Amino acid sequence: MALMPGEARAVLFIDLTDLRREPFFADLLAWAPKPEADQEYRQFVRDTCFDYEKDLDQLALAFEQQGTQKTFYAVGTGHFDRKKIKAYAAKNGAVQNSGGAEFFSLPIASSSARLSFVFLKKNRIAFTNSSDIGTWLHSAKAKDDGEWRERLARVAGSPVFAVMRNEALREAFSADPASQALARKATGGLSSPQLSSLLAQLQWLTVAGKPENNKLRVSLDAESVEDKNAQQLADLLNGIVLLARAGLSNMKGQQQLGSATRQSYLALLKSVEVSRIDRPDTKSVRLMFDVTPDLLKAAPNYAPAGALLK
Repeated sequence: MALMPGEARAVLFIDLTDLRREPFFADLLAWAPKPEADQEYRQFVRDTCFDYEKDLDQLALAFEQQGTQKTFYAVGTGHFDRKKIKAYAAKNGAVQNSGGAEFFSLPIASSSARLSFVFLKKNRIAFTNSSDIGTWLHSAKAKDDGEWRERLARVAGSPVFAVMRNEALREAFSADPASQALARKATGGLSSPQLSSLLAQLQWLTVAGKPENNKLRVSLDAESVEDKNAQQLADLLNGIVLLARAGLSNMKGQQQLGSATRQSYLALLKSVEVSRIDRPDTKSVRLMFDVTPDLLKAAPNYAPAGALLK
């Protein structure tokens, strides 16, 4: 995470080695849609003997946006056959030597951009779609990342987490139709202009997931500079939970969902905890809830939350 750029709008970290040891991970993989690998990726796996599903151990990602240009920066650890990967890059892309290091670049399918990467260690690689990977790595080591470090310290020990700052949240919950459609999809069809407005005013949002027995405990920490905004968000989240419980308990909710599905969503709502945390510079709302295997099984047949609240 120390190599993530300080100007990033959002960062994501996932420890696959840790997650693979958890029983819940198998349920999550079974539930998640699995995209069909294209021919180019299958050829990459054959030539390099690297398949991210089994060979990638940890991954850190950061996202930036300057105007219309979206850039990502990533550092991954895993099992790499360096000789075969270098041969693949030399055959299909370009190799450049600078400062005693070898930098590689490959064309990105259906794009004019290129993927640049460099081996940092035997089991660690850095890659980006930026045109200047060397400047990123040099500036990342010299940056003052106090704000990021403070928030990353709060989720230390979680095998998966994301931290988003105000710019990313404003974009995600703006009035743009595409952003609103994405937000509705993420909330299961529940549309709340008030909720979107409050989320867009946050300074930071931290999301972390940690397996506990055969479930995933999810924690969201929403930070605002205004106490009023934090209190409104806490009240609204509590209200949504109450409305959802009522919707699942009424006759219409019982008819729309089978008994097992209804019970899985009631268990989810029962696990919800909403609390306030006042820090010196920000006022926070913390939302915690459990994701269980039963909930994942019910998710494909999920009735949008908006329908249950009508």
